[in-house]
Amino acid sequence: MDWEPHARRLADQVTDPVSRWHEPIASTPRHVFVPRWWEARELRDGPADKNAWMAAAYSDQTLVTQLGPLHADHATPDDHPTGSPTSSSTLPSLIVRMYRHGRLFDGADVLDVGSGSGYGCALLAARFGDERVTSVDVDPYLIKAAGERLASIGLHPRVKTVDATGPLPGTYDRIVSMVSVSPIPASWVTALRPGGRLVTVLARTTAILTATKQDDGWVEGHIEWDRAGFMAVRSGPDYPPGIDALFTSIEHADGDEVKAGRYPVINVNEAWELQSVLEVTAPGIQHYYDEADDGTRTAWMVHADGSWARATAHGTDTPILAQGGPRRLWDILDEVRDYWLCHGYFQLYGAKVFIPPEGGKIHLTRGDWEAAIE
Repeated sequence: MDWEPHARRLADQVTDPVSRWHEPIASTPRHVFVPRWWEARELRDGPADKNAWMAAAYSDQTLVTQLGPLHADHATPDDHPTGSPTSSSTLPSLIVRMYRHGRLFDGADVLDVGSGSGYGCALLAARFGDERVTSVDVDPYLIKAAGERLASIGLHPRVKTVDATGPLPGTYDRIVSMVSVSPIPASWVTALRPGGRLVTVLARTTAILTATKQDDGWVEGHIEWDRAGFMAVRSGPDYPPGIDALFTSIEHADGDEVKAGRYPVINVNEAWELQSVLEVTAPGIQHYYDEADDGTRTAWMVHADGSWARATAHGTDTPILAQGGPRRLWDILDEVRDYWLCHGYFQLYGAKVFIPPEGGKIHLTRGDWEAAIE
């Protein structure tokens, strides 16, 4: 199969011709790592439609390879899994951006957290050499498949089944994570050599954290003026059950408090900066949104502690709020929106980051604003 022109066109699209990542992308057969994938929860089989396979594999898009515990490799056309995505082949332009944030260099030992399909690991090994690259994932099948597919194109980096929230296999000059975490696992700080650099995304946000390990063991850096989104790190074959049942129970509830809101109803999941700052301010809120044909917007906020809020309005009219549980979630959201209106910016992006030697808590500061992610 003549895949090289497709790969070279992808390289031209996501890098500059003089980029050191151009040749690894142009010479790496991405389709090998994604023979089957999920598209809108429908199974796509590459060998069965080679034109569609080439178009998907060499486009700058994320290809979901696993939903819940069901990998596309093991699925049948009759399967329609309902779980959340648990593995993918990340869009190549984002892989390159994360590597650039890592400031990788020749001779560096690099840890790739979240092997997924293995394609990102392939780019690292093609650029820096097998002996410099280690890739880990919690899922044994992902590691098995990635290892075999890497070997099939002549690459042999170290790939290991590892729960990335626990001990890591070695020490590294660079740790680049293609899964999101919050807080930073203590093992990452331990595995990072003095002067080493860490790149990850804070879980349930689009905030990219970059930081360098100091001689005293602290890891210091900042939140980049950039955005990315990754699946959260997991410790098992699937994510724990969510709180959809709680949402169902309050979807039409009366609420302990009903009042008029200050600002229009918003789809928080699509307002990336707002959602990220809210997650740091009040972690763990789950958001739902619906817009009816007549323009009526409804947004729900739900938390595992039983707090919930519902805002409803036509278009940008003043919403009616119903809230219940121990906290008033929409009021918290409005406080975050107030800050932006008063100051013209959100505090999170550009904030300084401090992580203690034992890992765990992330300290964030920007001007007179402080926050901590436990």
